[in-house]
Amino acid sequence: MFPDFNIRSTPLLILALQGLIFAILLLTKYKRKGNISDLFLGLILLLTCYSQTCYTVGFMGWYDEYRTTKINYFLYNIAIALGPLIYLYVKSVTTSNFSFKKQYWWHFALAFTFIGYRIFIFVYDASQPGFNATQNGILKIKVDEAIVQPAMGFIEFPFMLLYLAFTLQLFYNYRKRIKQYFSNTYKLELNWILSFLLLFTVMFFYDTIQTIVGSFVTDLSYAQRWWLNLLSALVTLYIGIKGYFTDTTKLNKLNFRFSPSLEAIPQNTDQESSKSISKKDIATVKALMEDDKVYLNPELNLADMAQQANMSRGQLSEIINSGFNQNFNDFVNGYRVNAFKKMIQNDKHRQLSLLGIAQDCGFNSKATFNRVFKKLTNTSPTEYVKSVTT
Repeated sequence: MFPDFNIRSTPLLILALQGLIFAILLLTKYKRKGNISDLFLGLILLLTCYSQTCYTVGFMGWYDEYRTTKINYFLYNIAIALGPLIYLYVKSVTTSNFSFKKQYWWHFALAFTFIGYRIFIFVYDASQPGFNATQNGILKIKVDEAIVQPAMGFIEFPFMLLYLAFTLQLFYNYRKRIKQYFSNTYKLELNWILSFLLLFTVMFFYDTIQTIVGSFVTDLSYAQRWWLNLLSALVTLYIGIKGYFTDTTKLNKLNFRFSPSLEAIPQNTDQESSKSISKKDIATVKALMEDDKVYLNPELNLADMAQQANMSRGQLSEIINSGFNQNFNDFVNGYRVNAFKKMIQNDKHRQLSLLGIAQDCGFNSKATFNRVFKKLTNTSPTEYVKSVTT
């Protein structure tokens, strides 16, 4: 009897409903604030919740109770829309002043084509005699299930794989780029976005392995496919919570007080580029760091420092990259680490905590300080203090 609330259907139903609530909240947030990243994430949650709900009602006895249900016509291959949505979501969060351009609609060409095709075969089958007494009509059986669905199985894998690869590349390019502009990047690294991408990648490969096993090794029952849907429901809920409570509007204002475009990053680091940097330029930058101690400003970024040096951002970036063989982030944090070491050698740790000293040296978070110190010295701050005080 439908609905049957059992050990398999109930957890999926609860998680899917919670995910749907967050999807609605995100879409409402988009309507209220106009931040397009909320729209993309809301649509991602809607798609995944729709897929989970269609699967969940099976465990609730829908297909046994309503044997002539036409739901199969509306079980879409969501990956062909999910891939582009994930890509555009990450692009909207990591790009300054992002706006949806007309050409972006082409990302959804395959999805819209598939939806149009499914509507067509439903309308055609519905016009045939005896359709109300059966679950699937003639086109659904002889065209969709016999030809299109097997073909979609081969299309979905490379399609989703390419979009995940492009999205991860986009994200890592963003991570690399912010190091050219900001001295403290902890709030800008978007670690939860990385978790979001890795979780979707895990689910993608889990689904792929499950499909291969089901097609070529042994047929997997409806119940055996439950675990993937449980994982999908948990991931959807996690993404909904993190996405809703992360205010990307404020984040973008913090990230992009100036637009981090590639024009400020030197494209050449060869000898010819290095020759264009004068000793005077290097001395000017050194004076700012050693005499003016601009690194003590925890919010120091490339634009601020370029203004103080009376240089363009591109010129300062080239001097640091080619003249000092470092990116802006490592260059500034190197001075902060050295300042920390000097304060330890002067026994400041007897008066202040290590975090207090780090903050006095320009670091703005414990996580950034520990990571940077370990990266530049190959030891932790605590181990360093022990080594110089024993």
